Amino acid sequence: MSLRQMEYFVTVVEEESFTRAAERLHVTQPALSHQIKALEKSVGGALLERMPRGVRLTVMGRAFLPHAEIAVRSAVQAQRAARAAAGAEGGELHIATLHSVAVGILPDVFARWRRAHPGVALVLHEYATTEALEERLERGVADLAVGPAPSRQWQGPVVPVGEEEIVLVVAFDDRLAGRTSVRLTELADRTWVRCAMEAVIDGQRFLDWACAEAGFVPRTAVRTEHTSTAVRMAAAGVGVATAPSHVVRGAVGEDCVVLPVDPPWRRALTVFSRVDLTGAAAAFADVLCDAWPHGNSGSSNAGGAGWCSATSSLSGV
Repeated sequence: MSLRQMEYFVTVVEEESFTRAAERLHVTQPALSHQIKALEKSVGGALLERMPRGVRLTVMGRAFLPHAEIAVRSAVQAQRAARAAAGAEGGELHIATLHSVAVGILPDVFARWRRAHPGVALVLHEYATTEALEERLERGVADLAVGPAPSRQWQGPVVPVGEEEIVLVVAFDDRLAGRTSVRLTELADRTWVRCAMEAVIDGQRFLDWACAEAGFVPRTAVRTEHTSTAVRMAAAGVGVATAPSHVVRGAVGEDCVVLPVDPPWRRALTVFSRVDLTGAAAAFADVLCDAWPHGNSGSSNAGGAGWCSATSSLSGV
């Protein structure tokens, strides 16, 4: 099998169509079909099931796809890394991150990057969970990731950037609006706006875990897909929401009340990659660290991840 055949296969899967894949690859459809059949012959079975409208993966295809993606994207990344190491301008730097980080942190960082490195375009890939972020980076979607420290099994480099503070969000007319901080036990009778992007601690959603530690079960008023939506709902008085403090600024500005938790909730923010950060990737990490409001705290453990408070250090995020 060849790298080109794997590229053709990945493109057909992404486009869900031989016709669209051929157009994207600038080859004829018969030539594309021939290469896919040759690839299937080399692996010993069908990878794609041809449907009346489009294609779908076979069992073998699902097993083969992640490895093909890594091979194809690693080749592209190798070319970008070589150009960057040689000091060449141009090309793209692909960055994977969580939606909350994209909303709250990266706009200013990207603006700084464009001023300092106008010849290198940035491509952003956003994900809802840390698990999806790590999985997609491992499969070669991006050159680096920006987010909470990855799992302890992560084999690549991890660069600490600083810490995110997780805060409570309430409406202006909330009975707690005038407070400087709130203990979680004071919220046992409240309803919550929950987000699908909420972190996971030891198999539990973070708020479920934290409230259980405080001795109660949170009552959910509404569930949202995005953190920024949860913040908007809380600002309107639907319930209490949790969010990184930078997302609150990026999502709603001054339209709500932010309440720190006592003891505070914090988690490490890092840059991590599959390979050593060089060239444009290393330069981006430097720009991010310089842009972070509190500088590089150095508090992140390169081998682990977690939330922390005044009394505990939690893994599994």
